[in-house]
Amino acid sequence: MPNVMRREEIAFLLYDFLDLEKLGSRPRYAEAGRDVYDAILESVERIAEDKFEPHAAKVDANEPTFDGETVSIIPDVKEALASFTEAGLMGVSFDEAYGGLQLPYLLNTAISAWFGAANTGTHGYAGLTMAAGNLLAEHGDQEQKEIYLKPMIEGRYFGTMALSEPHAGSSVGDIRTRAEPQDDGRYLLFGNKMWISGADHEMSENIINLVLAKIPGGPPGVKGISLFIVPRYLIGADGSRGERNDIMLAGLNHKMGNRGTVNCVLNLGENGGAVGYLVGEPHKGLAQMFSMMNEMRIGVGLSAAATGYTGYLHALAYARDRTQGRPLTNRDPSSPMIPIIRHADVRRMLMQQKAYAEGALALCFFAASLFDEASSGDGEAAEEADTLLEMLTPIVKSWPSEFGLRANESAVQVFGGAGYTRDYPVERLYRDNRLNHIHEGTRGIQGLDLLGRKVPMEGGKAFRLLMKKILETVAETSNVEALKESAQALERWSRLAAETTASMGAKAGEVDAETYLANATIYLDMLGHVVVGWLWLKQAQAALTALETGGEADPDYYEGKVAACCYFFRYELPVIESQCALLVSMDRTCLEMNEAGF
Repeated sequence: MPNVMRREEIAFLLYDFLDLEKLGSRPRYAEAGRDVYDAILESVERIAEDKFEPHAAKVDANEPTFDGETVSIIPDVKEALASFTEAGLMGVSFDEAYGGLQLPYLLNTAISAWFGAANTGTHGYAGLTMAAGNLLAEHGDQEQKEIYLKPMIEGRYFGTMALSEPHAGSSVGDIRTRAEPQDDGRYLLFGNKMWISGADHEMSENIINLVLAKIPGGPPGVKGISLFIVPRYLIGADGSRGERNDIMLAGLNHKMGNRGTVNCVLNLGENGGAVGYLVGEPHKGLAQMFSMMNEMRIGVGLSAAATGYTGYLHALAYARDRTQGRPLTNRDPSSPMIPIIRHADVRRMLMQQKAYAEGALALCFFAASLFDEASSGDGEAAEEADTLLEMLTPIVKSWPSEFGLRANESAVQVFGGAGYTRDYPVERLYRDNRLNHIHEGTRGIQGLDLLGRKVPMEGGKAFRLLMKKILETVAETSNVEALKESAQALERWSRLAAETTASMGAKAGEVDAETYLANATIYLDMLGHVVVGWLWLKQAQAALTALETGGEADPDYYEGKVAACCYFFRYELPVIESQCALLVSMDRTCLEMNEAGF
């Protein structure tokens, strides 16, 4: 069985593609260097391979159960998470003041990719806790950080977020959970929450739920949402665990994949009210929660990329080992069969998987580098990084969720009939990845966000910056013989994307909002392809530099990067031509379909 992640892939993305060492030289990270990063990654690889991956199939087949009182999860999950926290991995990017290691978020992204590839269900508990911790670090007061954040970084408390309700999923403004203020400054919460991952189990001392609710008398809709800390167990003044809070598990949801992360239906206030503590100001909850939601959206994209990538590695290993058939030019039935990797269509599927999975990983790692630049840099570069990250977040969430899944689909196909059996992991990886379309905002929601808000914000400032950065890469690579063809293609397709966007913007005032946004998901895919094409060209550029300077990986690895870049521009990016034509036409085919006709 192959490793869940290629060490050289992580090293290439961190050091050749994104220059983590340069990033790490900034004052915030100055106490660590590559020796520290590599030591951490070596430990990560060992824990992922030894503690996470071995029970991935087991927890899928033996998902969490609820007997009416207690959630039971196979012990392997708790053991794996204990190894994770004992290694200090929960606090990699947190400030030293709260017990963190204060290392780049880019490094933390590499760590998450490794564990996501090994076992996305088990790693989900850690990912949720870190995201909840980051929200508290940004929006919580000092007392809340001391009481809740430090134990989360230590791994004693786990965290999660509770947004959705049975009647309100993406339409968060319609939530009904209410928070009634009390004389002592606390709130009592009453309501129901649905699809809450990691909200009830026995693997930690406490679970810190970050809950969206409305204070009676506040503004209607999203403007009236506030954010509350609702711990599973109340915490005493001395930090000891007190009585159970009035937040109870009503039942479990059973998913097609990602079964290891318990998914909960919660009732708040059945016995007098769940005690909650307001985070920040009243009625600012959605804006505060978006800091966690955006981190989780990038995390969902990363999970999708990592799951697509490890599926690719399994398909590649199988294709090299499995013998079947003979070359089309050889009709001698007595001649030996050949490994299926020598068949043209298997090579095509493997190339497509490589282009999708490695392109998706590059996209997620690039987003992490933007976060580091925005938070630890200064001046124009930091401002540009923040602008680009805001613009790209819907793409980072959705492109890997769509095309990482397609990579898993092709992995199953490479295995043939064996791919649909549980004897191999690719069917499970496909099921796990299918959930990422839904997690943290559906693909359609991300399309609406991109086309309806991110592209036109500040008069198109972010979009123009993106196009500027793309054309800078085109200029850098246009005279490089091995990259010339791809550079010319990127220039053509990025200009088409810009022209399409401008044309749509010009027509926006002539049509209603439904018409303008009717094909927002197609726009999301189109622009996502252009962005990933840009990052493939930058990967190929970095690979050639590594070849010329004697990079650490085998030359075949770097040459594979250049070949995959060429594939993406020849086979994948041209699909945007028809997409752009449809978008410019403001087509209403789906809008005008008679409902009865469905």
